[in-house]
Amino acid sequence: MKDISIRQAVPGDEAALNLALGQLSDGMGDVHRASEADIARFCFGSAPVFHALLAETADGHVVGVAAYSPFFSTVSGSVGVYVSDLWVAEQTRGKRLGQRLLAAVRVAGIEAWDASFIRLNVYHDNPKALAFYERLGFVHYAETQFMTLSGREFSSLGEQA
Repeated sequence: MKDISIRQAVPGDEAALNLALGQLSDGMGDVHRASEADIARFCFGSAPVFHALLAETADGHVVGVAAYSPFFSTVSGSVGVYVSDLWVAEQTRGKRLGQRLLAAVRVAGIEAWDASFIRLNVYHDNPKALAFYERLGFVHYAETQFMTLSGREFSSLGEQA
């Protein structure tokens, strides 16, 4: 794995980053709606809302990606790093690249925001991912549940307030 390096994504990486994230979506059975323009705007624009790390082979082939952003927790009184996407190419799995990417997210979070923890979500029907995260020490909290407001409900929020 020493022939694979991890670096911060920079402007110009939009196509490679979007391709890798599209492969993650495909592998999860999700529809990938992001475009290269979305990646450019939201990762590299004037007000970035996420950051990304790329794992590359010596010839520049992307074999892993971690997308992440900071958030503040009033419960812990500290900043956490939310990993929204973690993808490792099929041919590279089982070689600890996912762990290396998460370790690099940890370092980036500490350097940028003095982060003290990582949070992520895992699909219930992905036992391999669940086992991977549990091996690293991630803990499932039954006290909380991931919830989303989107679509018409998101658009109309506040209209009746």
